[in-house]
Amino acid sequence: MLRLLQLELQKLLLNKSSKVLIFISFILPFFVLILSSLRINFFNWFTLELGHYGLFNFPVVWHIVTFFAAQFKFFFAIVVVSMIGNEYSNKTIKQNLIDGLSKKEFILSKFYTIIFFSAIATLLIFIITLCIGLYYSSISEVSLIFRDIEFLLAYFIKLVGFFSLCLFLGMLVKRSAFALAFLFVLFILEWIIFGIINWQVNSDVAWSIHNFMPLQSMWNLIDQPFQRIAISKAPNGQNFLYDFAVHWYEIVIVLAWTAVFIFLSYRLLKKRDL
Repeated sequence: MLRLLQLELQKLLLNKSSKVLIFISFILPFFVLILSSLRINFFNWFTLELGHYGLFNFPVVWHIVTFFAAQFKFFFAIVVVSMIGNEYSNKTIKQNLIDGLSKKEFILSKFYTIIFFSAIATLLIFIITLCIGLYYSSISEVSLIFRDIEFLLAYFIKLVGFFSLCLFLGMLVKRSAFALAFLFVLFILEWIIFGIINWQVNSDVAWSIHNFMPLQSMWNLIDQPFQRIAISKAPNGQNFLYDFAVHWYEIVIVLAWTAVFIFLSYRLLKKRDL
C-alpha cells in the first residue's frame, strides 16, 4: 500500500499543475476561518459579524463547517481526473505496466491517493472547526463539544465517494475536461430521471429512488444547515421537524457506490487495449 501511494504521490508532485491544484484544495477550507471573523459594516447603521450570531457554537459548528468545506471538493476533483488524463497523454500508464505494475495495483494506487488526500482534508477541517468553535463557543463540556463530530466522518466518506466517481469518469473517457463535463451530465440525468418518475408515479417514489443515485446520495450525507440555524433562532423551534443527522444507511449507500466505481474502473482498465 505504501509503495503504491508513494509512487502516485511522486507523479503528482512532479506535475506543476497538480501541485498548484492540491495546494489550492488544502488552502480553500481555511477561508472558513475568514468567514467566521468577517465583519461587515452597513453604512454605520448595522454591523454583521457571523461569529456573534451563534453560527459557530458547538455542536452546530461541525455541521456548518463540513457543509461549506465540502463545496471546495471540485478543485481536487480536477486533480483526480488529471491523474488519469496525464497517464494516457504521457503514456506513463503503459510504462508502469511494462515495469511490472499490475492493473489492479494501478487502480489501487489511485484509490489509496484518494483516501490519503481525503484523510488530510478531514484532519484540516477537524483542526479548523475545533479552533473556530473554541474561540466563539462558550461551551466547555467535552461531550457537547464533540457531540456532532460524526459530520467529519460523513465529510471524509463524501470526499472518497466523489473522488472515486471522478476516477471512474477519468478512466471512462480518458480526458480531464470530458470527465468533468460528465459530472454535470450525470447531475442533469439524475434530475431528469427524478422528474420522469415523479410525473409517471408519485413524488415519494421519485425521492426514494433519487436518494440512491450517486451524486444525490453524496449530497445527503451532509444536509444543508440553514434550516437548522433558522429553527434554533425561531421561537418554539423545537416544534419544527427537520432531520439533519448523519444516518448509517446514507453512509452505506455512498460506500457501496464507491466500491462500484473502483470496481468499474478496474474492469475498464482490464478490458482496455493499451
